[in-house]
Amino acid sequence: MDAQSYNAALADLRGVRDEIKKARAVLTKLEADRNKRITQLALSDRAKAERIAPAAGLSVADVVALAPALAPAELATNDSASPPAAAPQILNHPEPEPDNTPAAGSAEPSSPVVAPPSPDTSAEEPSLPGIPEGPAGEGWFTHTAGLASIRPNFTQQARSTVFLDAMTGVLVHRDQTHHLDLGAASAAEILTAVFDTLPQGVERIYITGGDPWHRDADRYPYLRDAVAAWLSAPIPGWRTDTGRGRDRMAGHFVHARNPVGRYQLDNGEQHVEIRSVGEWFDLGEDGPHTVRDAFVLLWQALRRHWDDAVIMGSPSQTGRDLWTRTIPTRGQHAEGFPVLSEELRGLLHATAGQGRNELLTPPCVPEQLPQLVEYDRTFAYAKHTWKSPVGTPRRITGHTFAAWSQKEQMRALYGCGHWQVRVTVPDTWNHVGLLPAPAPGDRAWCYPATPGTTFTTWAGGPEVHTALTNPIQPWKIEILDGILWEDGKPLDDWAKKLKETWTNLSAQAHFQGNPEQARAAHLASRAVRSILLYGIGSFAQRPRMVTGTTPRTLERDVPPDAEIIGFDDELISWQKPTGFARDPNAHPEWAAAIWSSARAALLSQRHRDDDTYAGALHTLPGTVVAFRTDAVYLTQPQNWPYHHQPGDYLLRGHLTGPLPAPATEGELLALRDAGRTAHTSTGQES
Repeated sequence: MDAQSYNAALADLRGVRDEIKKARAVLTKLEADRNKRITQLALSDRAKAERIAPAAGLSVADVVALAPALAPAELATNDSASPPAAAPQILNHPEPEPDNTPAAGSAEPSSPVVAPPSPDTSAEEPSLPGIPEGPAGEGWFTHTAGLASIRPNFTQQARSTVFLDAMTGVLVHRDQTHHLDLGAASAAEILTAVFDTLPQGVERIYITGGDPWHRDADRYPYLRDAVAAWLSAPIPGWRTDTGRGRDRMAGHFVHARNPVGRYQLDNGEQHVEIRSVGEWFDLGEDGPHTVRDAFVLLWQALRRHWDDAVIMGSPSQTGRDLWTRTIPTRGQHAEGFPVLSEELRGLLHATAGQGRNELLTPPCVPEQLPQLVEYDRTFAYAKHTWKSPVGTPRRITGHTFAAWSQKEQMRALYGCGHWQVRVTVPDTWNHVGLLPAPAPGDRAWCYPATPGTTFTTWAGGPEVHTALTNPIQPWKIEILDGILWEDGKPLDDWAKKLKETWTNLSAQAHFQGNPEQARAAHLASRAVRSILLYGIGSFAQRPRMVTGTTPRTLERDVPPDAEIIGFDDELISWQKPTGFARDPNAHPEWAAAIWSSARAALLSQRHRDDDTYAGALHTLPGTVVAFRTDAVYLTQPQNWPYHHQPGDYLLRGHLTGPLPAPATEGELLALRDAGRTAHTSTGQES
């Protein structure tokens, strides 16, 4: 680009900037006008939030925030129970578990102490729910009647599946390749082209490239809006699927990058789903042939451990189905694993976060990083499935915990428990935060590290134990309340089989002489990782969301508790929570225990065979830049052992500096990608 072209491009860019400013000003004015009209409507005796919300393109909650008088009566009078008061308790010099003793050369921790509660002088903070006191709370500690995970007595039916590149139109069905004209690649055009080519019928269409649901993204403020519009566009002769047989999955799943469209013919004779293969693994330049080969290798590898294995639509569905086929038919759990009460499931949903995602910015790290080094824990969750909660949970109040001996207290914290705690960061602390705390936003978490900070939160036993026995300095922990289970192994057999499958496919990828088959084996190994990762996540059983559309002319028919997620001249797209389904495989206690163990291992993990430790707490203060689920980003390389085993820290990226410290997630990811490209690895991948 010459100087004249460059200056012209700059002028064009300034013009776009000015147009954006004008558009924002117009939008701000329109939003102010909308809000004013809402408050005026709220003065009417006929005003109802559920009628105003779809007309305004807002959720009921947004309308109530503008006009509190429109809050439903049951919400306006339902004050949440405050958390129970803490009882005094002291832990004096507990014996640390072997895997948490300090590494050679690290500072010897002083005695971990849980002191009697002091008045809470911390600033106002977001709060998490607690367990009601008295009989109301005790009633939570039971199982849902008639609901338990049991081994299935049927075999899943395989679905006729094709693989389609929506950019090139290449369709792979079994060993045949077809070239389709997809037009603009709308859902209607894809279904028409596929069924014209394969009139015998298809039940699942995996999109391997092209992301057709993003074709009109520039017309919408958010990707989700574009996806919702693409999924919900009318298709002559088809309608949204309502489910069939044992498959309760119905309606579209609106996701910004990996959505699922579920359709059925108007006569009900044909059901089909369109979904992204990105649920299973990240693709590079891989075409539909390689992707199909990966699924074939995956199925063959799973069949070595499950003779009735069937690959279902998503890794989470596949993972849960395979797990149910490991439920014992004899012994202690032959009658299955009962599901917790809905109250405890709701509490775990609200108080047990997933992976740690945190970006530390200056002055926590230097303005200019000397380098950025990425370590990613290989197949991390597979390391933490050997012990999980089973049986009827017990409530352990602060008073009960205080009355226990020191040995009993530490055994409980090392067991399968979920604890409500008041935490104080030591006055001389100079490293990363150790325990999650609630932050503003939906299921948002932060990790306080400022000396003297006090906060109340819920955390799993592994994290509380790490906070008390970390190699730097013990934190002050006050046990307020807790849930304690027996230790069991409900996931052990399932996870061992998946780990063996992963090991086998990883070896194929390494030793396979054919590059295309090696790549397919690698993708298949990544799919196994997704089966375990998302299978664990599916146990958490979040409240279900149902999506739908309503013609603009019938906006009063939008469900009153629905959130508007998009609209155009003809349709209003919405979603609404439906609460917890009666899911026999809902076990949020298992997911919570694994997530807690993984977050703790991100801080400190012992490598017994090497007699050393790895993790963020075994780095110098000020060298941790970020955490992202199973990965930690540092300013210095570490000599941590790597033996290709689940949980080992793999060096994934290394970028030399000086580098400006990332201020946003986007900047971090850009540096991460550059670091992976620059790193001359040995071909290992997590």
